[in-house]
Amino acid sequence: MFASAVLSILIVASLGASADVPCLGEANNLAQTRDLSIEVFQVLELPLNVHEALLSKSEKEYLLKLSLANSSELKMIGLRYSLVTIDSENKPRPLVSRTEGFSIPAYTTKNLTFKTPIKFKPKDGERLVLMLEQVISRESIWEVVKAKQALDAYARGDYSVLPVVLRVANQVDAPPIRPRMIFER
Repeated sequence: MFASAVLSILIVASLGASADVPCLGEANNLAQTRDLSIEVFQVLELPLNVHEALLSKSEKEYLLKLSLANSSELKMIGLRYSLVTIDSENKPRPLVSRTEGFSIPAYTTKNLTFKTPIKFKPKDGERLVLMLEQVISRESIWEVVKAKQALDAYARGDYSVLPVVLRVANQVDAPPIRPRMIFER
């Protein structure tokens, strides 16, 4: 019985190594080549953290997939991000900078796929880096000050440039204030 199990393993291994029958590992690699992993430059002062990011290949373009965690007591409704490619000489090249809307309740994690297509042809030796530049709730907006300079420094390998975040009141998306009646005596 042991000999027949070994023989069947050898037969499967030899079939998997042949040119016309892909082995299981090769099939997984073919599926994975459609997705490109993205390095994330975390801005710790923002209420949203990106845990996983990748570009998923659709027919002609890529879609951005993110796993976001809301570490705030506020519901988040949008963000702005920058995606850059970095060549083998650590020179960044802007790919996209977009604003996306969504809804993430307080203290939750959510997987999102943004439907806005990204047209991009990956090149050997390039890597992708994503940075959140702005996070929006109905009450507040968190903005990274000098985001481009911080991202450029990160791309060059200078990790001493820390992004600074400015929080301001959101006067556009804030819920309407209910009128109060003041009674005088």
